[in-house]
Amino acid sequence: MVGKKKTGKEKEVEDKKTRKKSVKNSEGGVDKEEIQEEVVKEEKEEVMKLEDLPGVGPAAIEKLESAGIFDLMGIAVLSPKDLSNVSGLGESAARKAIQAARKMMDLGFTDGLEFAEKREEVLNIGTGSSELDDLLGGKGIETKAITEAFGGFGSGKTQLGLSLAVGAQLPIEQGGAEGKAVYIDTEGTFRPERIKQIAEGKGLNEDNVLKNIFVARAFNSDHQILLIDKVGELVKNGEPIRLVVIDSLTAHFRAEFSGRGQLADRQQKLNKYLHNLMKMAEQFNIAVYVTNQVMSNPGLLFGDPTTPIGGNILGHASTYRIYIRRGKKGSRVAKLIDSPNLPDNECVFFISEKGVGDEE
Repeated sequence: MVGKKKTGKEKEVEDKKTRKKSVKNSEGGVDKEEIQEEVVKEEKEEVMKLEDLPGVGPAAIEKLESAGIFDLMGIAVLSPKDLSNVSGLGESAARKAIQAARKMMDLGFTDGLEFAEKREEVLNIGTGSSELDDLLGGKGIETKAITEAFGGFGSGKTQLGLSLAVGAQLPIEQGGAEGKAVYIDTEGTFRPERIKQIAEGKGLNEDNVLKNIFVARAFNSDHQILLIDKVGELVKNGEPIRLVVIDSLTAHFRAEFSGRGQLADRQQKLNKYLHNLMKMAEQFNIAVYVTNQVMSNPGLLFGDPTTPIGGNILGHASTYRIYIRRGKKGSRVAKLIDSPNLPDNECVFFISEKGVGDEE
C-alpha cells in the first residue's frame, strides 16, 4: 500500500532479507551469511528503544532517563517492583515491559564461539609503560572490565589514572581507544597542569586533551554513586566515553561508615555501587580504572601487612587487581594479584614528567 508507514519490525525483516540476498550473491556465501546475521542482530539491539516497549509512554521515559536508564538492557535487568518505583508504572505494566525488553534483547545463553566474537569489540588502553602493559596481557587495561590498583600513598595509583585519561584519547594503533575519559575525583587529586605535562610528553595538544576529560569532584558516597548515572547521560548525548577513572573508590565509604557496627551497611552499599560500575562498563564498552586505599594488618607478623579496603566484595568485583608499591631508585613495582586469564606476575615501571613509562 502506498503511503503506509512501516513499523520498526517490518523494516528489520526487510533489511535482513536484503542483507541475506546480497551476501548469497557474494563469494563464500554461508560463512558470510552467518556473519551478516550477527551484524543484523547487533543492529536490532541498537534500533530498539524505550518507546518501543508496551505501556511505556513519554512520562515514564522521562522518569527512567532521570534515573539513569536509557536503553532496553536497563529495563531488562530490573524487577517489576523496581521498575514500577522508578517509572511510575503499575506492577502489571512494568512486568509486561520487562518481558518485552528481555525478548527484544534476546537474553540467554550463547555458545563459546559466539561469545568470543563479541569479545572482539573489547578495546585496550595503554598505560604508557610496555612493562606494565605486558603485565596486563600486552595491551594495557581493557574495556568491559574493572581494573583496580591499590597501594600506599605516593605509590603511583593517581599518576597511572592520569596517564590513562590521556592515553584513552590516542588512536587505536597507538595504544589508545580514540575516546574521551571521565575522572571522578573523591580526594582532590586531579591536577590539570599534570595532564598538560603528560599530553606534552606524548606530543598532543594540551588544551584538546583537557577538553576530552570530564572531571567531577565527588563530595560524599551518594554523590559518587549519582555520578555513574551521569556517565550514561554523556554516552546518550553522543560523547565517546571509553574510560572512567575513580580516584579513589573507597575514600568516602571508609569515612562515612566507621566502626564494625556499620561495616555491613558499608559493604552492602559498596557492593551495589560496584555492580552498577560493571553494568556500565559492559553496556557502553568502557574501561573502568579505580584506585583503592589500604590499611596495615596488625595481625600479620611476617610479610607485607598492606591490605586493601573493601574486603572480598571489592576483590570479587574487580576483573584485574594490581598492587603498586615503591621500588628502588625511584621505580614502582606493580604486582598482578588477580586476573581471569593472566598468571600472577610483577613488573617495574617509572613515573616521570611524561607520565607512566619505562626506564630510559
